[in-house]
Amino acid sequence: MLRIRNLNKSFGEKQVLKNISLDVNKGEIVMITGESGVGKTTLVRCLCGLENYDSGKVEYLNDDNTNEDNSIGLVSQGFDLFPHFNVMKNITYPLVKVKNNKKAEAIEKAKDLVDLLGLNGLEENYECQLSGGQKQRVAIARALAMEPQYICFDEPTSALDYKLRDSVGQLIKTVASRGMGVIVITHDREFANKYANRIFELGA
Repeated sequence: MLRIRNLNKSFGEKQVLKNISLDVNKGEIVMITGESGVGKTTLVRCLCGLENYDSGKVEYLNDDNTNEDNSIGLVSQGFDLFPHFNVMKNITYPLVKVKNNKKAEAIEKAKDLVDLLGLNGLEENYECQLSGGQKQRVAIARALAMEPQYICFDEPTSALDYKLRDSVGQLIKTVASRGMGVIVITHDREFANKYANRIFELGA
């Protein structure tokens, strides 16, 4: 379980997060909603170690409440793909460089994720040759390749039509079905109502 207790974060004199407490279980989809500027993205950045929080506690607990590895992935709004790598290398690169997988092992893992996320036939394509939805799937595959216990999505339905929103919702359900805890930042309340196991209203 991911346990957040009394998390606080300020930028200068502006307090963005105030005493935020939340639990996220593995296999659960928690959608964090709220108006613009209430700190949704800041909260995710704090959870992913991209931003330091001022006070509070973030713990990753096993079933017996002992600490576990704090592995958490992020699929950002901009996807942050490597433009000079093709799809396969975008997925395999962190496996080789960060997890020290052998190249052949990384390729096998990447092939499984390509199948899972419907990227077959796009393995040799570069970012400039992909649609927005395809880029998002590559970003998800890259995050999943690192085998995190939890994964965060920052505004995954931003600027998508209804059909693509449902496609993203199904992808998120697939991720959760693999036993990962899923945190989704969204302003889309209809999407949250449809796909969340639980909704956490920030700034309410």
